[in-house]
Amino acid sequence: MYPEVFLPVSRQDMQDRGWWWYDFLVVTGDAYVDHPSFGPTVIARVLEAEGFRVAILAQPDWHSCEDFLAMGRPKLGVMIGAGNLDSMVAHYTAAKKRRSEDFYSPGKKMGLRPDRATIVYANRAREAFGPDMPIIIGGLEASLRRFAHYDYWDDKVRRSILFDAPADILTYGMGENATREIARRLKKKESPATMTDIKGTAVIVNDPAVCVYDHVDLPSYEEVVADKVAYANATRMEYEEHDAVRGRALIQSCAGKYLLVNPPQMPLSTAELDAVADLPYTREVHPMYDAMGGVPAIEEVRFSVIHNRGCIGGCNFCALAFHQGRMVTSRSHASVIREVTAMTKHPLWKGYVSDVGGPTANFRHPSCQKQLEHGMCPNRQCLAPTPCRNLDADESDYLALLRKLRGIPGVKKVFVRSGIRYDYMLCDKNGEFFSELVHYHVSGQLKVAPEHCVNSVLDYMGKPHIEVYEKFMDKYRRLNDRYDKEQYIVPYLMSSHPGSTLDDAVELAEYLHKRGRVPEQVQDFYPTPGTISTCMYYTEIDPWTMKPVYVAKTPHEKAMQRALLQWARPDKRKLVIQALHEAGREDLIGYGKECLVRPDRPQNPRTGKPQGKSDRSPAAKASGRPDKRDTRDRRDGRKSEPPRQGRSGARQNNDRKGGKRR
Repeated sequence: MYPEVFLPVSRQDMQDRGWWWYDFLVVTGDAYVDHPSFGPTVIARVLEAEGFRVAILAQPDWHSCEDFLAMGRPKLGVMIGAGNLDSMVAHYTAAKKRRSEDFYSPGKKMGLRPDRATIVYANRAREAFGPDMPIIIGGLEASLRRFAHYDYWDDKVRRSILFDAPADILTYGMGENATREIARRLKKKESPATMTDIKGTAVIVNDPAVCVYDHVDLPSYEEVVADKVAYANATRMEYEEHDAVRGRALIQSCAGKYLLVNPPQMPLSTAELDAVADLPYTREVHPMYDAMGGVPAIEEVRFSVIHNRGCIGGCNFCALAFHQGRMVTSRSHASVIREVTAMTKHPLWKGYVSDVGGPTANFRHPSCQKQLEHGMCPNRQCLAPTPCRNLDADESDYLALLRKLRGIPGVKKVFVRSGIRYDYMLCDKNGEFFSELVHYHVSGQLKVAPEHCVNSVLDYMGKPHIEVYEKFMDKYRRLNDRYDKEQYIVPYLMSSHPGSTLDDAVELAEYLHKRGRVPEQVQDFYPTPGTISTCMYYTEIDPWTMKPVYVAKTPHEKAMQRALLQWARPDKRKLVIQALHEAGREDLIGYGKECLVRPDRPQNPRTGKPQGKSDRSPAAKASGRPDKRDTRDRRDGRKSEPPRQGRSGARQNNDRKGGKRR
């Protein structure tokens, strides 16, 4: 029915290939998009390259087992993932409101996957195929929920997802090598119950003595539920051991059994990354969705390139470090050039590479030489609050790659859109990359993430201090002037992060107002599973220092903090006035240039509207139109983007990048 370039999605597809049986069923909560930015597709193609017959079951009806049985019983096992995002993040905003669109579904239609998709799919698969069918769960949802974890939507600590999803093995992180090993053992008729030693996996065991690695005992599930200090300690230990070089296994007891999480797999080498990138992806949405409006998520990545994995940034609100790890690896120049050259033959190609990025675009190698031998420092970040003296901030290899891509026939422009670490860029003493980034690789807007301006809040975020951002901005302006460019900055800003008080939100509003910047959008902190910031949100403890942290938890305070960042919007005016009164900052309510809003005025008894000629705030008037080379906040007019889980909540992406969020 469909061309063989896609993996089978129906019994008819299998019969067209002459298949009367198959090895693995790969179940995903996303629509089937055969592109390397979609984790389940990567896993399916990796299994195919190993010689296995693989079928795809995308967004099955989970109300019964019928869809799971449609292609028959797989010979070796079922691989299950919720998709590129945690299903709860895909469905709900930070305010716990149901989203109206799902970019990973045909026609952006909501409701084609269940809440807690990994658990639901695993239960349907178990019902369909019985107790002897090997079931393996993976992807971002399973990876970040592998330990006992705080669940924002239930507002409670849930046990490891393995105790709720009737699966035999959980793969975490970038799962290619763990999946290969599991598949090879299953082919040899090895029971999943004996596969307790595979790195990058978690299993439930009756006796922790089966662990073959040095291990650490975590506080039990019962302890972390009862004691927030125990939860914070467990979180710190989980992060300290999440290291492919020196990490130990972790064991957490729960209800008389034991969760065994083996050490992480080593990141793929350059040759291995190249091999995964060279698999025969069509880079297209499956044609079964043509009549349903296609799958919008492809538009952001169709002509993009993932050149690296891992992130040394260590932002506390970001899930990437706990999923992909902090060791950066990258593809070869030849591999990326092959991919871009192939893009130029695509019928929709217009000459523009939309992104050459990944978790962080300007990382191409490990942070320092010591990391290769000793792993990442367990209690020290590479960049924040100040760069480590051992940091190897060399962007010459990335710059050389971009120069080669610019020279490919048919390529008009090569853009960097997935975000850069400006603090890392400033550490590169050469400066050539920054210069050429501005000259050649900004598509009108450059995404950076200052997040806040108050240094104490930035410390809780794991971000550099605001002075670093100001230094970057000054140089960005000078370079735009040098090249006569009118290019803007899209700064990510976050409200209500743990550690941010109402006073801090006022200070951020003043900071933006004084610089004439009125952000169209800001991100409320989203407590997603597995991050340090989520631990702080739940426990009100910093797990690194074990000291108390202030947390804004009530919807009203969160709304006030967010409103302060958007003080010039008329619909936020009442909240801004209330917030300023509560913060004791009535000096910012008035008619002066320094004021954020005008005071309330009595209503006109005839019209019912406030008296006076205009209610335009002094902030809105003062902001005016900035100098053409000022870096104003311009999120308006941009295409809608899918929610991202790499960062905080709706910004958790790059697990849309790199076979992730897998």
